[in-house]
Amino acid sequence: MDLANLIENISLGLCGTSTLLWISIGTLSRSEKGEIIAQRVIMTMCLISSLLLFLLHYLGGELWGSRNASRPLAVLAIVVALTASLNIKGRDVQGEINPHQIMKMRRDEK
Repeated sequence: MDLANLIENISLGLCGTSTLLWISIGTLSRSEKGEIIAQRVIMTMCLISSLLLFLLHYLGGELWGSRNASRPLAVLAIVVALTASLNIKGRDVQGEINPHQIMKMRRDEK
């Protein structure tokens, strides 16, 4: 296995793992300490992945058969790292009512 293939596999593994962690942030952030740890792990993994994706591009490697796919994905990994570092501390960022609030409102109406 050459260096470009190794970098490709590591960066894809880090991207996939950080994506799964990012999806699970609601579960991981049940405590403030857990949220901070999860955010830092996601941010670190994304930044390392973006560096590896830029390196892959400059080594002439291909990602999914395309030589140009690694740079946009590296930028996307940086954006995800930046958003992962935002500390929401349980604040409602979507502006929508959640199912728990709906159930509470129904209980209060009865």
